[in-house]
Amino acid sequence: MAVVVPSKASEPAPQAKPAMTAPPTPPPARCDGVETQVGSEKRCLKPNESFKDCATCPEMVVVPAGSFTMGSPSNEPQRYSDELQVGVSIAAPFSVGRFAITRGEYATFVGEANHLNSDKCSVYENNEWKERADRSFRIPGFNQDDRHPAVCVNWDDAKAFAAWLSKKTGKGYRLLSEAEREYVTRAGTTTPFWWGTSITPNQANYDGRTAYEGGGSVGDFRRRTVSVDTFEPNPWGLYNVHGNVWEWTEDCWNEGNAGNPGNGRPRTTGDCNRRVVRGGSWVSDPRMIRSALRVWTNTADRTARVGFRLARTLTP
Repeated sequence: MAVVVPSKASEPAPQAKPAMTAPPTPPPARCDGVETQVGSEKRCLKPNESFKDCATCPEMVVVPAGSFTMGSPSNEPQRYSDELQVGVSIAAPFSVGRFAITRGEYATFVGEANHLNSDKCSVYENNEWKERADRSFRIPGFNQDDRHPAVCVNWDDAKAFAAWLSKKTGKGYRLLSEAEREYVTRAGTTTPFWWGTSITPNQANYDGRTAYEGGGSVGDFRRRTVSVDTFEPNPWGLYNVHGNVWEWTEDCWNEGNAGNPGNGRPRTTGDCNRRVVRGGSWVSDPRMIRSALRVWTNTADRTARVGFRLARTLTP
């Protein structure tokens, strides 16, 4: 019997395989905080989140945008007349140091930047302030370790530190404005101190020999700084916003809150040889470490009671 072989033309055409398609790319997650570069990576940060731009950089905490009343009400005990209340609106979140700049962080800056820091500082001896030629941030007249706040630094030293850190990290580090410093101190509160209306030396480092008229009790006068992480942090996670060391701000000195721009920006007019310092120090009485208290220091002064804390811009 003959076998019939089908011709090629009668063979069925091969079926093409369906093309392989990649799964659809999901849309990027929406950032419900503020998107910013941290070190070499982009992150979405929310209020109270912390970060560091490098291993030796200060720890920063995100604070929210918002509004607050700067100054003190007329019935606040021991207030000063220059604490007139004004409204301030902070339009965008920013970050602020969880701690004052430490002696260890400042020493790193001095070494890396070859910064000349004078060996002359005003120190507290025998119940009075004296300028000593053999005192500096390394030897401020009392014992410190690298977790204590840097002192004996003037306003230009603080500005130089911020400029060096900005160049090192490529981020915008700076001093806080006076309004920002009160904003982050209060952290949403309206009382003389973030924890309430009274104070004891168990809550902050100050001269505890005098009682605050708003309430509290007397106690220790430590006569020195304490570690930057001593005591409880405020509701936004910031330590020692009352006492320990005064902190330089960007603002030129003006006699009162009247005329403050109300947007969180510093005042760059007024007496710019004097700059506002905020927060009080280890040698201050309790009246002087209230949230609303404002004083000045000459920009050239280096004293064992003044240090600084930095802010960093998060948005372009």
